[in-house]
Amino acid sequence: MSSALDITEQSWDAEVIGSDTPVIVDFWAPWCGPCKMVAPELDKLAGRVGGAAKFVKLNIDESRDIAVKYGIMSIPTIAKFEHGEITAQVVGARSSDALGRELGLES
Repeated sequence: MSSALDITEQSWDAEVIGSDTPVIVDFWAPWCGPCKMVAPELDKLAGRVGGAAKFVKLNIDESRDIAVKYGIMSIPTIAKFEHGEITAQVVGARSSDALGRELGLES
């Protein structure tokens, strides 16, 4: 079970754009095998960074307009949003250690 909050287009602005803390968004779909592989790695990372970032998941099949707006062409795409803007992005499944480094959450 993922610790990330499932969000929709309706909750996007409140949960991501309006957040005072960095938000890690997992753009995914239920049919995506690599998305299922990266979910537990994101859970591990969330456990390590605690309140330094909020972790959410957005199903691109149900929220296609947001995926298009941010140019999400492949999944899984993991994006770090700060003050409503993407500041880091990773495409494809990675280990929690690699995700932490590439998203600027860990060194």
